[in-house]
Parts: sequence; C-alpha cells; structure tokens
Amino acid sequence: MASGCAPYQRKRIAAQGAAMLAVCLVVTGCGGGAAGSADAGETSGPAYIEPTTVATAAFDAAAATGANGGLIDTSHTAQGYVGASAQNSSRLKFQVIKDGMSYNYDLPGDGTPIICPLSLGDGAYELRIMQNTSGNNYVQLTGTSANVALASPFEPFLHPSLFCSYTASSACVSQARQLAAGAENQGDVVRAVYDWLTRNIAYDTGKAAQLADTTGYVPDPDATLSAGSGICFDYASLAAAMFRSLGIPCQIVTGYVSPDNIYHAWNMIYIDGTWVSAQITVNANQWTRIDTTFAAGGAGADYIGDGSTYTDRYVY
Repeated sequence: MASGCAPYQRKRIAAQGAAMLAVCLVVTGCGGGAAGSADAGETSGPAYIEPTTVATAAFDAAAATGANGGLIDTSHTAQGYVGASAQNSSRLKFQVIKDGMSYNYDLPGDGTPIICPLSLGDGAYELRIMQNTSGNNYVQLTGTSANVALASPFEPFLHPSLFCSYTASSACVSQARQLAAGAENQGDVVRAVYDWLTRNIAYDTGKAAQLADTTGYVPDPDATLSAGSGICFDYASLAAAMFRSLGIPCQIVTGYVSPDNIYHAWNMIYIDGTWVSAQITVNANQWTRIDTTFAAGGAGADYIGDGSTYTDRYVY
C-alpha cells in the first residue's frame, strides 16, 4: 500500500536549496503581477461561504462489531468513512476492499482507532482486520461487509481520516480560516491556500532520505505546519486538511510521476468555477490536480519528477 513518496524514491538525494519554481497565480499569463503573488490576476467561482462548523470523523466503539479483539465501525458510511481498532500484539492491517481494489492500512495493536475513507464510492465493501503470522502472511481476525450509499460523492474528501487528520481546534484549520478570510469566491480560497503552502512549507530532503527505506509513514498536518517543511505526502496531507476544513472537497492522491516513475503524492480539488495558474488549472465541475510540492522551495526532480505526467494509484 502506498503511504508516502519517500519509501519509493531510491534515487540520488536532491541538492539542498534547489531553486524555488516560480508560481504565477493568474487567469491569463503573468501580466504585471509578481510570481507567486496572491493578489495577481483574477479568480472565479461561486461566492465562498465559510462553513459554520468543521466536518469531523470519529470512531464509535458502541456501534462497532467484531471478534478476537478487533472492532469495525460502519456507522458513518454515509459520511464517507469507516473506523477500526484492535487489541493485539501482532502486526495488523485494516483492509478496505471494493471491486477487486484493496486499500491496506497499518492498524495499531494498542486499541487506538483509525479512520479510513471510502474513496471508491457507493457500493459493496468488504472490511477486514488482518493479523500477521509470518513474513507477508496474514490471517483474518474479524471482518464485515457494508453496502455504502454516500450522502454525496464528495463525503470521503470532506472529512478527516488517517492520512489527513485534524479537528476543529487544529492549527492547520485555524491557518486555513485566516487564509480564507475575505475570499469572495472559491477560486480566491484555492489560490490563497496554494500560494501560502508553496511559500511557507519547504521540501525536506533530509526527511525524505531518512524515510527512504521505510513504509507506513503517516503524515500529520499540524506537525508539517509547525516544522515549516515536509515531504510530498506532508504537503498533500496539509493541503487536504486546509481545503476540507473550509468545505472544499480535496483528495490526496499517491502514484507515479514522469520521467522515471517516481512515487509521489499530490491533491485533486473540486470547485465550481474556473481559474488558471502556471502550475494548476482549476476547471468547472470536475476534479483538478494541484501539486503543491512541485512549486515549493527545496524540491528537486529526483523526488517529485518533472510534473508533466501523473499516474494515479491510490486516492484518500
């Protein structure tokens, strides 16, 4: 299961202090605005109305079912997520399966629950808690099925989950609200968040090297915000937390980028309206890719590719 870019990038380490790629957030070319300027150009889309509350996600132990120390909560499937917890000394995986596609999440054995998105949409899911026996061999501890009917197709991408964890009191939510203050339309919000992320979060090549031979990395949006740096998965997680907390659907996507099939993470956002930048194009009524890492300071092509071709693998 893909859980970040660094474990899959065993190429040479990008040089520290790589030049920051210019970002010109405008509608038609750069005009007279400075590259990366939040006030350059125009935006469009419906009027932005800040949500009065932040959508949350929680594990309901009272509603969960299971066996052998494992519990699965399917009481929030309409909101686009499921939860799992377990008490077990072995390595555990939580599987979310639909139509032959399997998402495998590391599950703590100390009873700490995890929240996972139902990113494959409506339909029949199989949910399983698996216990490692040896090597890559697992046996099922407990499982259940769920016939999912989402309240809207955007629900999985409007709530926090394992790789995009936040609450109403999170620092990243507060920062997002500050950035969205005064926004006239959704394009204003997207531009403000994108511009802030690419200017204030630097790519951490040291962290990428440290995680190069590990798997199961889980990003923390507030930790990335505090550090002011991160790897591609950190960027995507922080961006998703900000956009979702502001009521704008945002996916975290992991997959491959050209030219050498480097494993990478980026975002897809959905807004009504159109605006164009040097790095991203947001189209009306369709998912649109934004790659904040690609425009950030310190990120070399050895870690993020050349930004020309993307191949999706997992969506969170």
